Amino acid sequence: MEKVWEQPKLYGGGFVHIDATYWGHNWGVMVAVDESSSKVLYLAFIRHETVEDYRKAVASLEERGFSIDGIIIDGMQSLFREFARYPIQMCHFHMISIIRRYLTKNPKMKAAKELRSIVLSITSTDQTSFEAVYKQWKETYADIINRRTVSKRTGASWYTHKRLRTAMHSVDFYLPYLFTFQRKDCTGMPNTNNKIEGTFTDLKNNLNAHSGMSIENRKRFIIGFFLAWNELKHVK
Repeated sequence: MEKVWEQPKLYGGGFVHIDATYWGHNWGVMVAVDESSSKVLYLAFIRHETVEDYRKAVASLEERGFSIDGIIIDGMQSLFREFARYPIQMCHFHMISIIRRYLTKNPKMKAAKELRSIVLSITSTDQTSFEAVYKQWKETYADIINRRTVSKRTGASWYTHKRLRTAMHSVDFYLPYLFTFQRKDCTGMPNTNNKIEGTFTDLKNNLNAHSGMSIENRKRFIIGFFLAWNELKHVK
């Protein structure tokens, strides 16, 4: 990771979005954005998204005086252990995307259709209601979830509906983090990383209008973009 820019001193605190975006397969940018002001508090160029990259981002914020009330992240499972000391919100958009990846947008099996529908409800329900419906789904489709296919030739067996089970295990893992934003001590916490995703979209749209630049010039452009972004937020 090549750290290139951070505000020298931070004050106050709040909820923080941390995420990364890429150009190609070997370089990208990681930023931390303050939820209340929309300002970028930290920026680093990275080759691959690692726990260490996130650890350095969080350490940088704290060392410069920012008190983190909670973190919104998009699903790298090891991060939830790394930052267990903070309230963590799993981005709803990414949770839905994960389930779509395993079940597709139009699953054919009834169990898959219902699981997809349950996950789509996360933006309009609460944890108690969600857990009750999800538990009922597991009980209703237990036979399908646990069904195994046996090879006639070798006798080896495997789960028949592996993608359905993988989707289910994803829900199991992220469930404790899907409704953090509804906790009384997390009032004002967003349930998605849309703010940072929107920032990345603006960045890429601007950068695409200047194609042909070298990587070093692209990095300078990105730093300038975020400096200008912060100045705009300050004016607002």
